[in-house]
Amino acid sequence: MRKALIPFAPLAIAACAATAPPLDEDGNPPVREPAGECDAEAAQHLVGATASPDLGAELLELTGARTLRWVPPRTAVTMDFRPDRLTVSYDDDMTIERITCG
Repeated sequence: MRKALIPFAPLAIAACAATAPPLDEDGNPPVREPAGECDAEAAQHLVGATASPDLGAELLELTGARTLRWVPPRTAVTMDFRPDRLTVSYDDDMTIERITCG
């Protein structure tokens, strides 16, 4: 059975090969324009406020973020950076403790 698969090995390897990205008219790879990048500075005055769905909508509008991540107390979160995400941490009383981007 193994010998029957040997002729297909080059095809399997070729399928994994990376292709070059398309280039613009200057020969450079395209640059993705930032969309929905977060700016948490505009919402820092809301630290200490009570977390709520309405406040979440206001936070998105103030910061320009596209997604909102609420972080309850004692919760682990991923460390991946997303420039379009607003992260809001709150305590047991639903009081916002920290507002950051990423």
